[in-house]
Amino acid sequence: MSGIYLHIPFCRQACHYCNFHFSTSLKLKNEFVDALLKEISLQKNYLPPETVNTIYFGGGTPSLLTQSALSAILQALHQQFQVAANAEITLEANPDDITEHKLQEWKQAGVNRLSIGVQSFFEEDLRWMNRAHSAKQAIDNLQLAIQYFPNITIDLIYGGPTLPDDKWQHNVQQAIAIGVPHISCYALTVEPGTALASMINKHKTAEVNTEDQARQFLLLMDWLQQAGYEHYEISNFALPGMRSRHNSSYWQGASYLGLGPSAHSFNGTSRQWNIANNALYIQSLKENKVPLEMETLTHTQRLNEYTMTSLRTIEGLDLGWIVSRFGEREANQLQRAAQPFIDSGKMRFYNNHLQLTKEGKLFADGIAAALFV
Repeated sequence: MSGIYLHIPFCRQACHYCNFHFSTSLKLKNEFVDALLKEISLQKNYLPPETVNTIYFGGGTPSLLTQSALSAILQALHQQFQVAANAEITLEANPDDITEHKLQEWKQAGVNRLSIGVQSFFEEDLRWMNRAHSAKQAIDNLQLAIQYFPNITIDLIYGGPTLPDDKWQHNVQQAIAIGVPHISCYALTVEPGTALASMINKHKTAEVNTEDQARQFLLLMDWLQQAGYEHYEISNFALPGMRSRHNSSYWQGASYLGLGPSAHSFNGTSRQWNIANNALYIQSLKENKVPLEMETLTHTQRLNEYTMTSLRTIEGLDLGWIVSRFGEREANQLQRAAQPFIDSGKMRFYNNHLQLTKEGKLFADGIAAALFV
């Protein structure tokens, strides 16, 4: 089982918190699509010879692609890879790009799942984040989209200075009321080099309060559990049967190919990443070269990576799988390292798995780092 991720590096405007690779100039968009088609052909042998079960258009803003570009990309993927008949094909979209006509086009092109960057249903939050859509567009176009795509997810952001607990509850309850089957929730993070970091450094906006974020995360877990959502990964909640197949493959250690500027790939033994520069990416592929760097992962790197990703999931870290892939010594070492967290109530040992408790999920990254070999 493999997945393919395509990074579409264009946005209409820059969100204040975003540190992903993108450009607000669309002048290279057509040349980029040509380069991406070339990369699909050149990278066809990176993945193991197995079925591709998921395709994910991320960004940036993939909903800026025309139907013809989207169809050409999907056609090229089907030509070069063995894509499953029931493959999950996700397109990230902003609410301001959604129209009934576009929804029909995306469906005709082969998309069967949408990931919509809502972030908040409040106008003041959206303006503060510098989002391109309005609160009304978020509600109206989400309600429209779900008529065409029952398999849909939205992003929400919590822990920002414009979002007290009652507004955070309203955002979550609004998503539940609309009937969104999958919700991804992220704490607002201040990344170096972003507009948000600059605003905080210049005292133009308040700093992020980590205690507020922790409280809102705990509230979120309670609200969505009561609404019947499964908290299957630290940031992801789904109604039964509606997990993201693509993102789940990352956390399960499956192979994936990343295409486009800044995209990362992993095939079980090596990792590679493309240059994060649109012009250089396009020029390199005109010369039939993929502009990337690669590293072969060591035994320890692969073990630590599995530790980090598996602990984020509801199933947790499978010690039996560790024994079969890495050895009994490593499994015993992990269990010993986990014992203080078990004793403090942040982890539990269940059915030969190490799992984070609700409290432990607040410290997921730190706990994973403490378990690293």
